Amino acid sequence: MANAPHALEIKDLHKTFVEPAVDGLSLTITAGEFYALLGPNGAGKTTTLRMVAGLLNKDAGNIKVCGIDAGLEPIAAKQVMAWVPDEPLIYDKLTPMEYLAFVAGLWGMNADVAKLKAVKLLTQFGLGAHADERCQGFSKGMRQKVALAGALIHDPKLIILDEPLTGLDAGSARQVKSVLRNLVSQGVTVIMTTHILEVAERMADRIGVIAKGRLIAQGTLQELRETSGDTGKSLEDIFLEIVKDSSEESATRLEQGEEANAA
Repeated sequence: MANAPHALEIKDLHKTFVEPAVDGLSLTITAGEFYALLGPNGAGKTTTLRMVAGLLNKDAGNIKVCGIDAGLEPIAAKQVMAWVPDEPLIYDKLTPMEYLAFVAGLWGMNADVAKLKAVKLLTQFGLGAHADERCQGFSKGMRQKVALAGALIHDPKLIILDEPLTGLDAGSARQVKSVLRNLVSQGVTVIMTTHILEVAERMADRIGVIAKGRLIAQGTLQELRETSGDTGKSLEDIFLEIVKDSSEESATRLEQGEEANAA
């Protein structure tokens, strides 16, 4: 993938609420890559992805999506990507087919083309039998799959998923993972946050770990294992070790800073 174009380029990204949530984050993700973004709660994962999706204004830094400067051309950047949050909002009074037709209309898609795509997506996600039922009676997992189908209706080049397997049973999770891997095989880029480290270990081409809004480790699973000094370690063991080391390093810098101020 060394010479492949970039699906996402983030440079020196900053966002502060009461304290820095994203602190000088730089990240490059290659087109056609399945990238897992990991980190403890409050690490800045969702904040980062919301800024990439254009749902949250950045304080500083630069974001490019498929070569498009999201700051200068926000609409063009949004047109080539899709965002699915961990708590998807869909319209309860609509059926999945009606919801997908609505979303396709927002993208200006041809109605006939959109209908064919909707049928294909709902079938892939195992929702074909529920295509004309109201969404209000759906489980969280079913709603998640309807939202994901809506995100894919316009054939985005970059898909951002925040905890996409939350609420899915084993069968539904397998369907979603199969669809995502198939998309990646076609050159689509997927960025996923997840607390299910086994999923990241099995699915991701590369893995990034952030803590306190900074990228602290990145690479393939094999590269992360080699860095840890143990090629047999699980991703869970590597992740916990990296996060612990980062916390200890931050505590040491804080102590040194306090000592310097006292002096």
